[in-house]
Amino acid sequence: MKRYAFMIVLFLQVWITLAHAEGVKQEEINKKNVIAFYEKAINEKDFEAASKYMGPHYIQHNPMAADGPEGLKKFIAFLRERFPHSRSEIKRAFAEGDFVILHVHSVRVPGTRGRAIVDIFRLEKGKVVEHWDVIQDIPEDAANGNGMF
Repeated sequence: MKRYAFMIVLFLQVWITLAHAEGVKQEEINKKNVIAFYEKAINEKDFEAASKYMGPHYIQHNPMAADGPEGLKKFIAFLRERFPHSRSEIKRAFAEGDFVILHVHSVRVPGTRGRAIVDIFRLEKGKVVEHWDVIQDIPEDAANGNGMF
């Protein structure tokens, strides 16, 4: 009986280790997919290329952008028309489960300070399906010297 219990415990430990490794692997895939999605959508302003990283639906929480894939398409067209030289640099990327968070320095008009953005994406099966963001202008003068990035 002891040998049987030992084998069950050993099996469970191996199974938990493999499950954890698979979760970590999926988080890395999610992070890579979100970074590629972001690059295609925001920097290259290419909806068709970005849409390859999207799931069957897209929930948008930014109140200034319309919901769904068509909303993203319109937002990308807006960027292309109004801010053709805009550029966003991802400073940090974090993944946990089905969520990926980007800390971004966005400059819509070259030569300006730009904005600090935290983008949060939710994925299903490795595809982007939901987005939130928090946006803050970078001030000329700060109360501290730490910087925003």
